[in-house]
Amino acid sequence: MDLTTVLEQLRRELVHLDAAILSLERLQSKNTRRGRPPKALSMRRKPRLTPRLNQLRRARHEPTDESGGGYKP
Repeated sequence: MDLTTVLEQLRRELVHLDAAILSLERLQSKNTRRGRPPKALSMRRKPRLTPRLNQLRRARHEPTDESGGGYKP
């Protein structure tokens, strides 16, 4: 095997390894949380409905005389 060919292959591999190391370091440095938040956090962020919105929501789900029940858009 030719020594220059081996050196060329090793240099190409070094470039790929450097890119992989850099990508992993970037992932490690990010402090942002990924995925679904814990239940306690999602419950805290839930907006409260105003009385008017509650009334509209209830009216939407009341059965109608024509259809005998179900969803009324």
